[in-house]
Amino acid sequence: MQINSKVLKNYDAGLILITAVAVVSFILFSLSLTPNKGAAPQYSQLMYTIDEDEFLSFDNITRLDTDKWLPTTSPVNLGMNTAVHWFSFVIPPTQSASDSFLLHIDYPLLDYLDVGVYSRVGSTPITQFSAGDAQMLSKRPIVHTKPLFPLPSSAESQRVIVRVQTSGTIRLPVRIWEEKAFLSFSTSRNLALGLFFGVLVAMGVSNAFLTVTSRSTSFMFYSGYVLSLALTLATLHGFGFTYLWADNTWFQSKAIIVFANATIMFATLFTRSLLPVKEHSVLLDKITLIASGVCALSIVLGLFLPYYFMIKAYLLLLSLIVIYTLALGVWLSLKRVAVARYFTIAWAFLLISGLSASLDNVNFINLPISSNNLLIIGGAVETLILALILSISYSHSRDDLIEAQQFALEQEKQANTAKENLLSVQQRYQDDLEYKVQERTLELEITLRELSEVNQELERLNAIDPLTGVHNRRHFDKRLRNEGRRSRREETPLSLAIIDVDYFKQINDKYGHDGGDACLIHVTKVLQKLIQRPTDDLCRIGGEEFAIILPNTDLNGAYHVAESMRASLEQSPMTYDGEQIQLTVSAGVSTTVIQSEEHAQTLFRYADELLYQAKAAGRNIVIHQNLQDKS
Repeated sequence: MQINSKVLKNYDAGLILITAVAVVSFILFSLSLTPNKGAAPQYSQLMYTIDEDEFLSFDNITRLDTDKWLPTTSPVNLGMNTAVHWFSFVIPPTQSASDSFLLHIDYPLLDYLDVGVYSRVGSTPITQFSAGDAQMLSKRPIVHTKPLFPLPSSAESQRVIVRVQTSGTIRLPVRIWEEKAFLSFSTSRNLALGLFFGVLVAMGVSNAFLTVTSRSTSFMFYSGYVLSLALTLATLHGFGFTYLWADNTWFQSKAIIVFANATIMFATLFTRSLLPVKEHSVLLDKITLIASGVCALSIVLGLFLPYYFMIKAYLLLLSLIVIYTLALGVWLSLKRVAVARYFTIAWAFLLISGLSASLDNVNFINLPISSNNLLIIGGAVETLILALILSISYSHSRDDLIEAQQFALEQEKQANTAKENLLSVQQRYQDDLEYKVQERTLELEITLRELSEVNQELERLNAIDPLTGVHNRRHFDKRLRNEGRRSRREETPLSLAIIDVDYFKQINDKYGHDGGDACLIHVTKVLQKLIQRPTDDLCRIGGEEFAIILPNTDLNGAYHVAESMRASLEQSPMTYDGEQIQLTVSAGVSTTVIQSEEHAQTLFRYADELLYQAKAAGRNIVIHQNLQDKS
């Protein structure tokens, strides 16, 4: 994306203002996700102990000596530790005539989380619950994105003991809620988060569509980045385990590693595609590409290696990429790359917030707001600034268009003036120039006619494959688009067969390219013989790949054509250099009535998928299916 640096300078004040407003707005938004501390009764005497030998249980934990318990404050964050931790706190009476009470652990990434509620003098729990994400979601006492437990009604205070064991961070943000208050808070929080995730998904999907239409890798990488960020945040907030891969405890233990690494991988690739890194340094371009490759490797390793190890490796990788990406943006800004200034500001918010949140999760630093909400702020501000870059680009393009229109109008005025002057001269010298004008006009018409004939011949040659003599890929794309529009207009079926020569690489390796070319010519002749209607069109769209457009043809008719071609070629071996070459083809055939401008390309891709199914099924077969029957 190249943007005029002079135009960008006009937007600097706007960028600063919008950035400030965005930061303040999203901080206020994040505060709305945090419960009001005075809205419900809380707890006291918060303590914890570490059970290195795992000899404690809910039956004997109350007999543990008082000096073994260590006081702590809420929200608890003890960093990464795989040992069993026991937490104890006292809650006020929970007996109410109008409402019941809930224990809310506002952190979903705990592998094993067991809760026992004891009477004030009891040594055995009144009730026990389990809700860790290493256990099935359906086993929780209340199915919710965060661990949520009903508290037994009691006119006296009760002691709650929580057993925690996890491969990640020991965090325990505890809150006691009245049920009605929790429902109100949960509704508002889910609405806010739903809007945020909806925006991210909408941006990811829209950029994915732009990737198809513009064929720009920048849109593809940005789409992957936005969707990966959405999945990362969904995992951190418990939505993934609740709605996307419910009860899949194995993937839940890997999800944060997979999606977090995917996020920085796509971010690195997007950086490389957006900024002209290669133009200024080939070495830095290679380093950027290697960084994205390391992230991709981390995704694969994250599926097999322990979470405890991989999260530390991820934090190290994230720290290095944060420093490198920001330094790269600053360096290119100093090189007067206009878009790098905006890029640096945008990514600084997200990358620094992501790094800060990660360090908060491992208890290296303590943040005044939730690390998950900090990620939302960084992601939202970054998205807004990148949207500003796109709007600047659009504005610049619009200004160029207006200038071009004004220039065209001025040129038209000059042309009209010249025309009037010419008419005046022609009027004065009409007798002398009439013959010459007519003669020149005739010469021009002849020249234009000859040029038109040459252009038509050139157009025809551009649409012909020079080796086989059939239409090429350029003609195929144009014809498929036109036939798709006709199918849509007339509501008639359009069939498409994608045919590929089997084992063509082996033929090329054995007989050389001349032998391979002879085989392609032979295949073309056999296929052409079976084209019966003038509206049917055979095209060579790849090395050994052919496509047949069959307008107004149902699936059975298209299958009959493709099967006839396959059988005919199988029965027509080719002789080359005294050797007989047995040729076969595989084909994928699909049919539908086109419904939209992009539907024809969907038909093409599905026919291509069916071709690959035919290849996988052993080759020399035709697989056919209506597009609407696609599973």
